[in-house]
Amino acid sequence: MMKNKLLNSLILTALAAPGLAMAADAAPAAPTLSSVLDASGVSITGDIDFSYSHLSSTGLFTSGVNNRVFDYAAPNSFTMQQVDLAIAKLPTEGFGGKVETILGKDASTIASYGTQPTAPSPKLGTNMQTYDLTQAFGQYATGNWTTIFGKFATMAGAEVIEASANTNYSRSILFGYAIPFTHTGVRTTYKVSDAVSLTGGVNNGWDQAVDANAQKTVELAAVLNPTKSFALTADVYTGAEAVSYAAGSATGTRNLLDLVGTYTVTDSLNFVLNYDNGSQQNATLANGSTGTAKWSGLAAYANYQINDPWRVSARAETFKDADGYRTGVAQTWKEATVTVGYAVSKNTELRGEVRKDFSDVASFAYSDGIARKGQNSVAMEAVYKF
Repeated sequence: MMKNKLLNSLILTALAAPGLAMAADAAPAAPTLSSVLDASGVSITGDIDFSYSHLSSTGLFTSGVNNRVFDYAAPNSFTMQQVDLAIAKLPTEGFGGKVETILGKDASTIASYGTQPTAPSPKLGTNMQTYDLTQAFGQYATGNWTTIFGKFATMAGAEVIEASANTNYSRSILFGYAIPFTHTGVRTTYKVSDAVSLTGGVNNGWDQAVDANAQKTVELAAVLNPTKSFALTADVYTGAEAVSYAAGSATGTRNLLDLVGTYTVTDSLNFVLNYDNGSQQNATLANGSTGTAKWSGLAAYANYQINDPWRVSARAETFKDADGYRTGVAQTWKEATVTVGYAVSKNTELRGEVRKDFSDVASFAYSDGIARKGQNSVAMEAVYKF
């Protein structure tokens, strides 16, 4: 009996000890920001893209137009290409939205008309804007229908603005010179089945937060996934567009057909083919006359995952700017690129790239004042995705 009383006394004393009492009464741990966001359906994602590149030319064509999309900086340059931050809540039913901003040098290339401190062609590089509201749209989804309204990325092309979603460091010719970057308007998608979806929309035009004329552009698209290994996207854009952003610019119909096919051979190997064909009425042609300017191009990709950290991506393309409307020079421009990627971690990749550009005319400007038919580049890139 005495032993039982003594044991009970010791247990009560232990429970009353300060450390144990605090542990017993401790409040549950506060929820983390990540858990709160997950529970609310909100995602925060983005990229940090830092690079060093060496370009043999000045980064300009003889027309003064940039001869690369983002990597046209001084011949030897460390560059904070972009800090991309996106906040989104996109439920499968009801209202949602997304806001995405780009900070860094890339913002000066993709900045839309109406958001720039000046209003040059997006390809000219005279605008050194370092911030861009790339996407800002609301969404309403119900059943098989999804509608977005605001500013959003184009459907065209095999590549995108976000660095981590591309397989090469440099962007393709087609990405920068054949297609738009963004649109401001309304877009509706109907999912016919798991294999087919259709999209239609109306917007201000190519890269215009504020419409440069009183007309609108129509977009139509079909996405087909007939098998697990093959996908085809077809996009059409048509509408009256201002020939340039200069005051009093003429207006004419601009058309674009964009096709992207992807064939997945294995989990480690896939091929991509991108074709573009565009035209602009009432444009000033390279010979000084006024007429319908035409451009077309084809890009082919091969992507191979060697093992867990290592991968390689090759790209070859040709772009015919028959009337000099997109590059300022009537030319056929070709390029070949090889990029090797090494995944340091799940979120970080280092990339090394070599690239060769060719033209059928001496269109690449060099610092010695002598134009040449080609240019070379090498680059290193670090991409962190969160």
